[in-house]
Amino acid sequence: MHIQRVKYKDLEEIPPFKTNKSFKINFQGSSPAPFIGRFGYPRVNIGVLSPQFSGDTSYYDSPKLWSRGSFGIEQIASMRYGLVNSRGQANIKELQKGGKFLELVQEVGIAKKSVELEINLRKMPELQFKPEKETIPFGPQAAIKNARITANSAVDSRVERVVSDTDLKATPAIISLYQKGFEENSLNKLLSVGSIGLKDHRKLVPTRWSITAVDDTIGKELTKKIKDFPVGECQAYFGGGWGNYYLLLFFSELWSYELFEMYINYKTNPWSKAGHFYSTDFEPYQGRKTYAEECAGGFYSARLAILEKMQQLKRQGSCLALRFITPEYTLPLGVWVTREAARKALQSKAITFSSKELVLQYAQMLIKNKFGLEINFMLEKSKLLQNIQTQRKLGEYFNQAQAPRE
Repeated sequence: MHIQRVKYKDLEEIPPFKTNKSFKINFQGSSPAPFIGRFGYPRVNIGVLSPQFSGDTSYYDSPKLWSRGSFGIEQIASMRYGLVNSRGQANIKELQKGGKFLELVQEVGIAKKSVELEINLRKMPELQFKPEKETIPFGPQAAIKNARITANSAVDSRVERVVSDTDLKATPAIISLYQKGFEENSLNKLLSVGSIGLKDHRKLVPTRWSITAVDDTIGKELTKKIKDFPVGECQAYFGGGWGNYYLLLFFSELWSYELFEMYINYKTNPWSKAGHFYSTDFEPYQGRKTYAEECAGGFYSARLAILEKMQQLKRQGSCLALRFITPEYTLPLGVWVTREAARKALQSKAITFSSKELVLQYAQMLIKNKFGLEINFMLEKSKLLQNIQTQRKLGEYFNQAQAPRE
């Protein structure tokens, strides 16, 4: 079997998605989300995503709802490719000069529910199929001619407080709302439209970057907390969704985290060539200083789910996370899939082991039975396992110091 290590950027090509939807130049729509592009930075495309009908469409932009409702890939894709991106342009730092359309985009970003709009486009919207693996896909797009809000939009009072507080930094604003139960997608939108942070530091953040920024920000906060917990047991969790499966191995050690992502038997997918592709990134107890280049946003989203579980257990540990992407995952839907699939895995019943060796034996047998795959190559390359093997424990130093001298 040929095993090739790849970086995230090597997996940009994805299969086409066809839509038979017909679209209009002028329409009434209800927008659940803004979209901030990254190309041309610092002058980027800004837009509102909306189906061409009115009503509450908040469920078009809620991964937690999709997860709870067990929405399938085709169901989610059908909704998302029905969203028209009506777009203009703005400089990410010049929010005061962005004009009325930027104000409209920001209002959509902070609203409690989808915002009723009247849209006039310059031409028929066209589907330019190049979704990114970080962002949730959307449908055709076209330059905006005119747009206006046709009904009063509501803003949650807790959001209103952090938006109006121009002396509050973005990080505590995100953490505060997360702790109050706000979905990550809502926090992404607030950050991307430049509605939180210190007054002079507020700026537009491309949607792709805001997703990982929110996952990383919350993850760092949770890491501080779980490091105060005692070390937990050796456990294994397995599960997932949307063709993405996680085997999450917890070891009785201080916090560290490593992710391996494996693409299994893609016979018709241009991501795949001969054999299997995998990517990996590692975070030691002290944390990372660089971006996780190989696994990209999936590294931070899965880490968030793992830290949430450790906080729930009030135990810390080292987690070796193995992600298996199967042919069931026919269409990339965004990094939210990894966050929610990891959460689903962690909702399964844990299997507890008395030793690290038994955890690894179980992992090898499970993946062999599930996918017909030998995972020895990943275990042998694991930095986390190497650290566990070579790292001396404080107890050893204590015992050595207390030992009687001859």
